[in-house]
Amino acid sequence: YVEIKHGRVAMLAFVGNLITRNGIYLPGNIDEAGHAFSSFGNGWQAIDGANAIPQDGVSQILLFVGYLEASVMLDVEGTGNEHIGDFRNGFIDFGWDTFDEETKLSKRAIELNNGRAAMMGILGLMIHEQIGGEFPIVGQM
Repeated sequence: YVEIKHGRVAMLAFVGNLITRNGIYLPGNIDEAGHAFSSFGNGWQAIDGANAIPQDGVSQILLFVGYLEASVMLDVEGTGNEHIGDFRNGFIDFGWDTFDEETKLSKRAIELNNGRAAMMGILGLMIHEQIGGEFPIVGQM
């Protein structure tokens, strides 16, 4: 259960890191003061750096993630969840029920393996960012 959740977060973190380092940001401003999304640092620099997100913004992000963890991303018993980590809770179905059991098992294994790879990938990006230098794909760290 924990490995699935960590893998999902790591997949989002890894892809998000690559996207922002590629210069792709959300349009518009992040606050009413007129700061653009692109005005903040990438990776660890967004948390602790010269152009980091203000502490109030980081706190807001952490509170939102805590809310999702405590209220939304729950494995509610009796709602038709088929396996650990199935957070549909009888609400959303993007065609999962149309797959046969062998395909479902295969897709769950693929998600688990991709999550494991993403955990190693984001860990590598974080370590290389602290070491410094230039690397393929992500460029200057």
